[in-house]
Amino acid sequence: MSVDRATVARVADLARIAIPEDQLDHLASELSGILAWIEQLAEVDTSGVEPLRSVHPIRRTWRADEVTDGGCREAILANAPEREDGYFVVPRVVE
Repeated sequence: MSVDRATVARVADLARIAIPEDQLDHLASELSGILAWIEQLAEVDTSGVEPLRSVHPIRRTWRADEVTDGGCREAILANAPEREDGYFVVPRVVE
């Protein structure tokens, strides 16, 4: 794919970037080179390559999915300005 001077000017206008006229040709050739490199990458056969999540092998250990109360109710409620029967008391917002 080739980028011409008019395309660079249009993209610059859309991005609200002021580009001097004497730099449009240089930027057009730079962008054309980048797009050619991307097209070259698209030609690489990656059909047998598994998607990479990390460069280091990470072994994930699964924990049991158990519902708990966290075991720290009193520590959490210690910061409450007002509480009642183990719950936060908040002002009514719906009447």
